[in-house]
Amino acid sequence: MTSLAPLNHLITRFQERTPIRASSLIITLYGDAIEPHGGTVWLGSLIQLLEPMGINERLIRTSIFRLTKEGWLSAEKVGRRSYYSLTGAGRRRFEKAFKRVYSSSLPAWDGAWCLVMLSQLPQDKRKAVREELEWQGFGAIAPTVLASPRCDKADVSATLQELDALEDSIIFETRAQDVLASKALRLQVRESWNIDELGRHYSEFIQLFRPLWQALRDQDNLQPADCFLARTLLIHEYRRLLLRDPQLPDELLPGDWEGRAARQLCRNIYRLVYEKAEEWLNANLETADGPLPEVGESFYRRFGGLR
Repeated sequence: MTSLAPLNHLITRFQERTPIRASSLIITLYGDAIEPHGGTVWLGSLIQLLEPMGINERLIRTSIFRLTKEGWLSAEKVGRRSYYSLTGAGRRRFEKAFKRVYSSSLPAWDGAWCLVMLSQLPQDKRKAVREELEWQGFGAIAPTVLASPRCDKADVSATLQELDALEDSIIFETRAQDVLASKALRLQVRESWNIDELGRHYSEFIQLFRPLWQALRDQDNLQPADCFLARTLLIHEYRRLLLRDPQLPDELLPGDWEGRAARQLCRNIYRLVYEKAEEWLNANLETADGPLPEVGESFYRRFGGLR
């Protein structure tokens, strides 16, 4: 355990989840910390790194095996040691999933919408298509009509093609509106995207991490191990929230939207701890060639700029 009470609380909270989501935490670690350093590490150093989180060696090995089987990771043996790297498909998934986490701001919205009608899809495909599009930020405005205020039509078409649903789906794009968000539209958004529930999750995130932010600021000399644990848990919890967040334009959200404060808090904590966390990673993770490669310039552009 650490000397920071709020950090101990977060670690205990993670450990008390049943079952412990080790695979999900490993995905967070690869996306946040390992990918910027080349994407490959020795399994033994990964086990040591996650030990303070209460994840035992057996669970880590089982989780790594599962992620390999699912196509996220690939293994390479060098002597008696195993090194795990992101696969090409895994890297693309990481980029897609983590792009939302570190973006500085969303582009301005012009009032246009993308609508996808699923009424002509076979019933057995409709559920899978709906789930995938909702993950990309679409909401159901009618039983077989999904809508998004910001999307790339090419991405939507590619998704439907991958699901073998393009020929049976209908895509519309509306023109920009003079009135971006009428009262009726805001009420519809509240229903279709379950904004109130998402807001409660953001409020819980703020209540969990604000004490950590205050404790970290009060420290004269931040410890690298504490900074690594804080950074990992921060991004793990924030990433889980963003998977539920459709990233709607400000015009469609309540004026006191909790997501804005949560993002600011996440950025503030990350900027405070990332350097010391990098020290801990460099001292404790190994590749087949020895120390971790240096991070690239794109790492420092996270959250609108770390430096």
